Amino acid sequence: MSKLKTKQISFDVKAIEDDGTFSGYCSVFDVEDSYGDVVKAGAYAETIKEWAEKGKMPPVLWQHGRGDVIGVWTKLVEDEKGLYGEGRLLIKDVTKAREAHALMKHGAIDGLSIGYRVRKWSFNEEDGVLELLDIDLKEISIVTFPANEDSLVDNIKSILESGDIPSLPEFEKFLRDAGGFSKSQATAIAGHGLRSLIQGEPEAKKLANDASETLAILQRINRNV
Repeated sequence: MSKLKTKQISFDVKAIEDDGTFSGYCSVFDVEDSYGDVVKAGAYAETIKEWAEKGKMPPVLWQHGRGDVIGVWTKLVEDEKGLYGEGRLLIKDVTKAREAHALMKHGAIDGLSIGYRVRKWSFNEEDGVLELLDIDLKEISIVTFPANEDSLVDNIKSILESGDIPSLPEFEKFLRDAGGFSKSQATAIAGHGLRSLIQGEPEAKKLANDASETLAILQRINRNV
């Protein structure tokens, strides 16, 4: 089973009501996000259908905490713009829900992060982006901060340690954000060196298991070029 991924969303909030209900777009189609991904129309169609067949909707979590359910989505639909959602924070029964509601009402928090797995994707070589075609949506969290460099390193490291290979866009993003490489440098390194690094000699494999050390070596090479 593929690793559960998370993706930060700048939530386009349309309304936050006193009773805890809120609505807005959770995802917009055909727009490249900070991860180098583009969600295509229809990506959520199957997962919405599957949730409907279960007779429920994805939970609203606080900071991706599985034990911190603070609300429920009451409606998730795709339209020509993207994934539109209506949710309800359980402000009468859950303390964290009341806190999240107050922060959202005052504009202190305006971010969502989805927990998902990609079931179908394609790489657009011309634009250099990963097109997400079928997303298995697990949960949607209200979060304080977007993904940072440390979490990006941890994500790549966990993928390598599990014996898997990150996608080219994931590794390019890692090199650009955490390593300071230009887009062209990151593309060249990811395209020509990633697979050989992981599938090479034992020492190379050992190095690949530590994303931080790999990054440091690549940075030293870059400075000496």
